[in-house]
Amino acid sequence: MTVPGRLARRRAFAVFLILTALFACAPFRSSQPDTLSGTLALRVQPLALNLEDHAATRVGKLVWRGGVTLSARHGAFGGWSDLWVAADGSRMRAVSDDGAWMTARLHYDVSGTLLGLDDARLGRLKGPDDGWLAGKTWGDAESLAMLADGSLLVGFERRHRVLRYPAGNESAGGGLAGRPVPFPTPPELASAPANTGLEAMTVLPDGRLFLLTEEHRLKPGTTVGWIGTMQGGTPAWRRFHYTLVEGFRPTAAAALPDGDIVLLERTAGLPGGWRVRVMRLKAATLQPDAVVQAEELARLATPWVTENLEGIAARRGPGGETLLWLISDDNFSFLQQTMLLHFAVAD
Repeated sequence: MTVPGRLARRRAFAVFLILTALFACAPFRSSQPDTLSGTLALRVQPLALNLEDHAATRVGKLVWRGGVTLSARHGAFGGWSDLWVAADGSRMRAVSDDGAWMTARLHYDVSGTLLGLDDARLGRLKGPDDGWLAGKTWGDAESLAMLADGSLLVGFERRHRVLRYPAGNESAGGGLAGRPVPFPTPPELASAPANTGLEAMTVLPDGRLFLLTEEHRLKPGTTVGWIGTMQGGTPAWRRFHYTLVEGFRPTAAAALPDGDIVLLERTAGLPGGWRVRVMRLKAATLQPDAVVQAEELARLATPWVTENLEGIAARRGPGGETLLWLISDDNFSFLQQTMLLHFAVAD
């Protein structure tokens, strides 16, 4: 074979790999009904932390507490972009980037290892007009957080905004099944790029709100975020700049029990596929117009378990340890998976 022939072959193979990756991210699902049934039958399968070493129990500063893949025969299942976990770890909520919500009960063994989920329910998010949020334009939910009164904040991309859902149980029409009201956001959020806008949100233990865009650059090598201090029910926003490195972009945030923030950062490419960094950001660095940088706790890349991880929750465990839950967005593709991963943070 001639050298030009070899080069042509290699280029064709590279194009094939790129098209395969793009196809994996393309929606592949059945059509959704106008309304969703309440209960949801989940198929749950266990995961190993390391594909090559099933005895591995630690990556970086994270200690494995189990993980599962989730699937369901429903066109609206998938695309999970953030999650919330109850203080005792017993229940979870998740929101999808196609305007759906899910709730479920979490189960563990006596050592605290995640075993599975049951009592799952699926529903569609509503807008302030009490109508369903349909499609990517209005239903691209990317972040989820709970205020002190139990009401829930959901952040959206494309039509950049935050909606506040009432406290309560979804099975009784409250929580994410309820009718929301608009929540005040920073005026600058409106100018963020459509698909790299508000991506991460959490409420800190002191009541302040944390918002972070995926890629909205006002200073080189950074993306914009805001800290909001509640004043009479309305947040006063102060901007900061979060440092981006190595092609990673933030996808989720959660408040740690000590007041700092844990974040997910994600990138993808060939070779290697999905790569995720779990980061810790000191809350004390979040000063007006400051440029802040987070510390890496762990990096998840093959052969470590990894996917398009877009949601994170954090709670204090019964032994005083810090616990994390991570959920993946499968892009509604049969070549990807919905994963729920559980870790403890090592001292």
